[in-house]
Parts: sequence; structure tokens; C-alpha cells
Amino acid sequence: MAAPTIDPNKPKVTEAEARDVAEAARETEWHSPSFVAELFEGRLRMDLIHPHPEPDQEDEARAKPFLDRLAAFMRDKVDADKIDRDCKVPPEVVQGLKDMGAFGIKIPLEYGGLGLSQYHYSKAMGLVSSVCGSTTALLSAHQSIGVPGPLKYFGTPEQKKKYLPQLAKGMISAFALTEGGVGSDPAAMETHAIPTAEGDWMLNGEKLWCTNGTNADALVVMARTPSKLVNGKERKQITAFLVEMKWPGVEVTHRCEFMGLKGIENGVIRFTNVRVPKDNLIWGEGKGLKLALITLNTGRLTLPTSATAAAKRCLAIARLWGNERVQWGRPVGKHDAVAQKIGAMAADTFALEAVADLCSLLADKGGYDIRLEAAIAKLYNSERAWDIIDDTVQIRGGRGYEMAHSLKARGEHPWPVERMMRDFRINLIFEGSSEIMHLFIAREAVDRHFKVASALIDPHTPMGAKIGAFFKTALYYAGWYPSRWFAVPGIFKFGEFGRLAKHVRYVDRMSRRLARTIFHAMVRFGPKLEQRQMVLFRLVDVGSELFAMSAACARAVMLAKKGQPEAIELADLFCTNARRRVRYGFRRVFNNDDVMNYRVAADVLKGRHEWMEKGVA
Repeated sequence: MAAPTIDPNKPKVTEAEARDVAEAARETEWHSPSFVAELFEGRLRMDLIHPHPEPDQEDEARAKPFLDRLAAFMRDKVDADKIDRDCKVPPEVVQGLKDMGAFGIKIPLEYGGLGLSQYHYSKAMGLVSSVCGSTTALLSAHQSIGVPGPLKYFGTPEQKKKYLPQLAKGMISAFALTEGGVGSDPAAMETHAIPTAEGDWMLNGEKLWCTNGTNADALVVMARTPSKLVNGKERKQITAFLVEMKWPGVEVTHRCEFMGLKGIENGVIRFTNVRVPKDNLIWGEGKGLKLALITLNTGRLTLPTSATAAAKRCLAIARLWGNERVQWGRPVGKHDAVAQKIGAMAADTFALEAVADLCSLLADKGGYDIRLEAAIAKLYNSERAWDIIDDTVQIRGGRGYEMAHSLKARGEHPWPVERMMRDFRINLIFEGSSEIMHLFIAREAVDRHFKVASALIDPHTPMGAKIGAFFKTALYYAGWYPSRWFAVPGIFKFGEFGRLAKHVRYVDRMSRRLARTIFHAMVRFGPKLEQRQMVLFRLVDVGSELFAMSAACARAVMLAKKGQPEAIELADLFCTNARRRVRYGFRRVFNNDDVMNYRVAADVLKGRHEWMEKGVA
């Protein structure tokens, strides 16, 4: 297979430059509490999530009529299999969604939106996702990462007054960040905007994979603007602009086609000398990447809810098929091999909803920093739901692999398991791939340690400064480290969780072990820890399981008090399974074959094992 050609003239970005741009966009301070941040620090703050937060009753009353209409519309008017075949969400479906206000769910009432909470927006996206992933992409790309979010948080009064009413009525929007050579490395961005003599901006470049880009009316476009000197050092600037598709120089050059989500309007957008009025710069020059990261804190919460909806639909299919299909004289659901899958699916689905609901409710409640909660919810729910879909295909057997219209044509129930698998796979990539989410969470998890010991482990720190840093670091860890070993005996804590108290106590113990292990990894690898990505990934996975266990226990206790005691059993099973994954994760932090794997990968890239590729046509 021929190697791809590389343009030697293409601008290159060093690792240091890429890191500088990313670090400049990070929220470096924690002004509000975070359950997950505390968890990685070895402190279990159940008081932050228990008693479980509840939705606002006034918001609930306003949301119910809309959610009922939306559910009926999705059930009666949306043919997801036809959308899959035609590769298009029909105009009448788009118009119907516009008419009921589905494009302005979170836009404030004063601007013509429904003014609903993040929690009820998530519930709406769950309803849509349970029927059609392409329609979810249409609505969520518009509201989660499109123009309404950035304007709501960072727009000027004039920008809000001009655009939000149009967006609420169905002016479709999109978000343009990714480029052909730029995925999660914005430092390499080539789309640029330069100021004109009149104070406006001249935009040039090309963006890839803009969801809604081929049918949008407006875009949030991230572009490089002239660099600035910060502390005597050049720093690249990334700025957000609101661009209307009707402006001269804006061109859709290609509509992309994918494995799933066949109805998604996703494309390549080219900007050629597009004049952007100075009033359409959002928030401020150089704040574009930070805007994107802050917007995504809540924007990512659509995916955990979509994952929950997919898991619920799969659980229903597995239940119905498990009772209906008879093999060897018994329903397949009563055979142990299938029953084990169904039991785990039920427990996992309960936990996925616990994670998704908790994050949305914390976002609504305010006073919480949910950047880590949102990232873990996206990572955890997308990966667990993918496993659930895979198990559902397996339970259905050949029927799980067969397309719905083919099943229907021969008289069988057209459960769209095959389409669900194709549509869902992108959720492990959308809005931050699983790998990027791991790295993002890991960076935040070790933030406190970097702040304390950065001067000590930085090879560029002068020796005199290192001596001072040594005593400062030693003093800090002299108090911190013992406290991660010794605590109030668990038997005296968390009794209000009843049968689940043992799991909450386990999370308490393991959170301290997680904090210690992060510290041990920093001591062992020093500044090279950031290159040991699989070590970091395993630590993040442990933290994710502990968060999911905590959310499941808090939700189960809340539901039990409301007359649903069976929730306790689901949480108990989930936590029992999660504990096994936590133990495995800890074992693999230092006892692994990462170095050998990396060495073989390097040899593969050098072509040393190219002989194995022979024998294929």
C-alpha cells in the first residue's frame, strides 16, 4: 500500500506550541466545587450529589407539554429508516420541529425560545435519539455547540437581540472548528482572519466535518487571528466569529457521507475573502478556544443522554426478544449466556441514566464546576452504551445484523439494531474522541500535583529554584500523603445508603487509593508521565467507574424513597460489576505491556513488519 504524500510546505506546529495554545485556553482555576475533581484528589464529597438534586418544578411544568408533543411527533411523523435510506431528514420533519420550538429549547423566553433547563433539553434529546440519530444531530449540533450556546453565554446584548429570536424560530446553525489537518490540535489551525482598515475582519480558510454545515444559515467559525506577545513570547490567537452562510465567499464544497447517521447534513465549508463585521466577533479576540471549551462543558451532555436512550431501546429489544424467541424448548432470555448479558445491560442502563441526569441537574443547579463531570459522562456513557448495543446485536443474532426494512419485508418485527450500531459508533468520536476525553480528564486530574511540584519536575527549572521547590513540595506532601492512607473507619460512614453503603464506602477507599496512585505515577515517571498515556487512561477509567458508582447509589436511594425500591437492586449489581473493573484498572496501572506495545508500534510505522501485509489483493 503506497504511503500518503506529505506537503513539505505545510506549516508545522511543535509539541510545545500545541501545548501552549491548549494550556492558554484551559480554565486553570476551580472557583466552584467539583465532585469528580475532589474524587481524583482522594476526597469523596457525597454531600455534593446526595441528596440527589431534583429538577425545578416550574420548569418541569413548562417542559411537560413540549416533551409530550415531541414524543408524539417523533413516534408518528419521523420514519428513521426512510431517513437512513434517503440520506435526508425530510423538510416536513424539519419544519415540524421548528413549529414546536425544538430549535430553541434552551434559548431564553425573552428571545422567543422555550427557556427550558439543561435537564429538560437533555430529556428532549433522549426522546429524539430513541427514534433517529440523524434528527438528534440536527437539533443538538444547532443547540449544543452551534450559535445559540456561545451567544447565550458570551454574546453582546446586540448580538443576542439580533440572532437569538431567529435561532429560536429555526434558523439552523453549526460549529466550524475542525480542519483537514487539524482535529484536536487547534494550534495547527490554518483558517485565519485578519483585520481590515475599517475594523472588520477578512476570513479565509476551509473547515471540515461541520455538522449542519450543508443546510445551516449561520456558523460559529474558529479562526486564527494575529498573534500577540505574552510575557515576551509569541502566543497564537484563536477567535470565534459568527458567520452567515449567505455572505459572499462562503461556499459548501462537499457534503460528507458516513457509516451511520445517513441523514446528517455535514460538509466542507470554504471561506474566500469573507468580510465579517466587527460586531460579529464573539466574546473577544483570542478567546475562541476557551469559548469552545466552556460551551462544550454543557454541550457534551447531549451525548450521555443519547447514549442512555440507545441503551434503554436496546434493553427493551432484549427483553421482548428474550421472551419471544424460543430455542431448545426455552425462551432465549432464560438461557444463562443471554440472561447474563440482559442483567448487566439493565444495571448499566440504570447507571448511564444516573450519570446523565446527575450532570444535567448539577449544571442547572449552579454553583458547580462540571467540566470533569461532563467529560466523564461523555466518555463513560458512550463507551458503555456501545457495549450494550454490541450485546444487543449478539442477542438478536442474524436478525441483529439484518437491516430493518429487510426484516419488515419478510414479516418480522423491524427492530433497527443494525442501524443503531451504525448510527451510534460516532459517539465515541463526536465532540472529543474517547482518547481526547481521557487526556483532558487526566490533565485536570493531575492539575493540583502539577501546581505543587511543577518547578521540581520541570527540567528547565534552575537548580536554585529546584532546591526551594523541593522543600515546598515536601512540606505539602508531608500532610497530604498520610491523609490518603488514613481516614475515619468506613463502618461509621454512609449508613443512610442502607444496602448500598458498602459500595459508597468502597468508593471512599478507592478514591484515596486513586489519589495515591496518581502521585506514585508522577514520582515514577516525572515529566514523562504525559507521554505514558495508557497509564493515565487507566487512572481516568478508575475515576470514571467511581463516579458512575456514586451517581448510581445517589439516584437509587432517591428513587427508593419515591416508591421504586427495585432501583437499589440495579445499583447494587452495577456497583458489584464496577468494582471488578476498578480492581482490574488498578492492577494494570504499573503492571502492563505498554512499553513492548509501543516498541512494536514504532517498528510497524517504520515498515519493519510490512511483510505481514502481503497476501491481500
